[in-house]
This record gives sequence, C-alpha cells and structure tokens, in this order.
Amino acid sequence: MMNENRNRISTDLSGQAAIVTGAGRGLGRAIACSLARAGAKVACVDVDAQNLAETVRAIEADRGTAEPFTCDVTDSSRVTEVVQEVVKKWGGLQILVNNAGITRDSLVMRMKDDQWDAVLRVNLRGTFLFTRAAARPMMKGRRGRIINIASVCGLMGNPGQANYSASKAGVIGLTRTVARELAARNITVNAVAPGFITTEMTATLGEEILQQLLKQTPLGRLGDPQDVADAVLFLASEGAGFITGHVLTVDGGLTT
Repeated sequence: MMNENRNRISTDLSGQAAIVTGAGRGLGRAIACSLARAGAKVACVDVDAQNLAETVRAIEADRGTAEPFTCDVTDSSRVTEVVQEVVKKWGGLQILVNNAGITRDSLVMRMKDDQWDAVLRVNLRGTFLFTRAAARPMMKGRRGRIINIASVCGLMGNPGQANYSASKAGVIGLTRTVARELAARNITVNAVAPGFITTEMTATLGEEILQQLLKQTPLGRLGDPQDVADAVLFLASEGAGFITGHVLTVDGGLTT
C-alpha cells in the first residue's frame, strides 16, 4: 500500500540553513524571502551591502531568520569564508542557490574582452566556487540541495548576449556533472532556467522589445520573480528528493 504521507508535498524547511547568492534584489531577494518563509535560516550573499540590508530587513519583518554576507562570488577565499561562517553559525548547510549574475550585452563582433570575461567570471566561476565550497559540508551531512539559476538563453541563445548565453549554458553543464558526482551522498543538483522575468534587467529593454517578448511567450506575460522563487522552493523541498541533474524551465512556454 502506498504511504499516504508521500502524497503530500511539504515545503517546510525548518531547521535548514541556506545560502542565496545575488540576494540583494530581484530574483535573489524573492528566493531568499521564500526560503525564509518556509522556515530556512538564510545567508543572503551579495556585493552590495545596502541591498543586502534591505533583503534581511524584509525577511525579519516577515518573522524569518537571515544574515547578510557581503561577498564577491568570484573571490575564492571569500566564498570559502562565507560557507565556513554559515556552517559555524547554524551547524551545517543544506541548501545553496547560485543566483548571482550580471549582463554585459553586445553583439559578438563588438563585444570587448572585459565584457566577456566579467560575465563568465560572475555567472559561471561564481557558481562553481560556491558549489565547490558548499559540497564539503553537504557531503558531511549526507544531505543537500544545490539549485543553480540558469536561463533559457543558455538553452536557445539570444542575440546580443553571447557572453550571458555561454555562461548559462556552462551553468547547465556544470549542474548535470555535479549532480552525477554528488548523488551518492544524497545531494541533488538542479537548475532553474527562467524566461523573461519582470526585474530591473528587463525594465531597461524598452517597450518595443517587451512587446516582442510577450508575443513569443505562449502564456502572454512576463514572469514574476515569485514564479522563479516557487520553482526553487520546490527543488529545495523533500518533494524533489528524486530529481537531480534536471533543468526546470520557468518561461511561460517560451522554449516549447
């Protein structure tokens, strides 16, 4: 007989410690707040201390637990320090969300070396560094959820974003490889690939481009940061325990 408890998907994360990078605004803030509402203690990571403080205040106003950690995700030593500080403070680390990312858009023929390098360093190197640092305490605890924020651009490309698309395709490849490496220790590694979401990044695109994007999206709207946060919350939960190496598109049908 099937266990009736298995039919109930719980998103209760009480007692778990989480790190969310790029938590100062946009998707990162929505993800951090959602994990905190589910009961997780959230280490909010960002390079911008002021934005971090606002995220932590929002979580605490909602009776959640959060701590700010100012960190450049490309700095290997600082990344290691942050993970160690979180483990020391909360006794372990169960959830990592690699969300920090930047764009430096340009057509490939005009793209400068520093535009390419900056995006690859933050989006891909940063994800690698935090994944490597978090793997050790997760392996020790024999439980972990690593969720990497990729993009539909890493699946289908996007003109003017060769660097961004390459970085997110790299995140997807990294996700699938690390999923295989860590599965034996009960650590799942998945990616969420958002489509076009209403954030500060999309606000700069202009009305004409936004209308084009709406026409390409079967659901006929841009996503909300909470749409992505809900997907992350599911992958962090016990209900996703048999899902690993997967790329979950949250794109309103854009890639169908």
